[in-house]
Amino acid sequence: MQSSERPLPNGMLAQMSSVVLTARTVEQLTRPLLELLELVTGLESTYLTHVDVAGGVQEILYARNSQQMEIPEGGIFPWEDTLCQRALQEKRFYTDEVNVCWGESDAARLLGIRTYLSAPVMLDGGEVFGTLCGASTRQQPVSEQGLQVLTLFAGLIAQHLQRERLVEQLQMANATLENYSFTDALTGLPNRRFILAELDRLFAQGQRHGQRVMVAFIDLDGFKKINDTYGHDAGDEFLQAIAQRLRQGVRQGDVAGRLGGDEFVVVGLVDGVEQTHEAITAATRARLAPLIQGDYALRHAAFHYPGGSFGILCVDPASCSAEQALVQADAAMYRDKQARRQVEMA
Repeated sequence: MQSSERPLPNGMLAQMSSVVLTARTVEQLTRPLLELLELVTGLESTYLTHVDVAGGVQEILYARNSQQMEIPEGGIFPWEDTLCQRALQEKRFYTDEVNVCWGESDAARLLGIRTYLSAPVMLDGGEVFGTLCGASTRQQPVSEQGLQVLTLFAGLIAQHLQRERLVEQLQMANATLENYSFTDALTGLPNRRFILAELDRLFAQGQRHGQRVMVAFIDLDGFKKINDTYGHDAGDEFLQAIAQRLRQGVRQGDVAGRLGGDEFVVVGLVDGVEQTHEAITAATRARLAPLIQGDYALRHAAFHYPGGSFGILCVDPASCSAEQALVQADAAMYRDKQARRQVEMA
């Protein structure tokens, strides 16, 4: 390889340090590095590619074209036809005789590439993300210093990509943990923590838009007997079946959740003021009660369930807090439970 030493541009190290420290995206890092790479190597085009080996294509992500050569940013080429694939396969990362070494490449002929150099952008585990490249239409030597800078820049881009990937993984993990913290493990419904947060949101929205909030507290009468008769596995299956019925049967916009044990809740907004509290609670009960009543064919048991107790409120958000509404709905549920027992005993 011929050597043609080019002095590092004044302030290059300071500029490179600034780029590395301040770049928030791969593009913000890469574009200044492509400019610096062009200054060091003197090549007409410098560019970063992404390789999709499974898809058999290579895409030009970012390109700097400072002279007559035009590497098309966003261009997609068959991977097997590219100079990058040949360079990786043969471990030949520089040549100023592309027409001699790889004259069969249609992409090289199309772009008029005579001088080419590249460095793989390698991620952890040996994964090839893509390549950092330089090219010219003329025969042009590149110094050892130029190749070192190319390798350094490819490494910096790889590190940034790894950092982005790590941040994405952490964000996904945080989202998963947050989802777990708001979800009842047995039924998959929102848990008490989520319901309280949702009630706060509904109360705030109701105050802004003049809407009332519906809170339906549900207790599964006879759940202990189901556990004692059929076993805890059947009890868990029953709770899961209840959750599925509520999930599928509530109004659009309502949220069904499990507070714990055999206690469930449904919350939502009520539009308009023309309906009375009694009409709304009666309609809500008529809608929810049939979801719970009925025959259950579980893996560990089969039985008819007569239904649960309900405490249903429709409240003005300005009159009480979300916590108070839940307490009031709980109290209404116990009154309903006592009334049902009196009927059964009569």
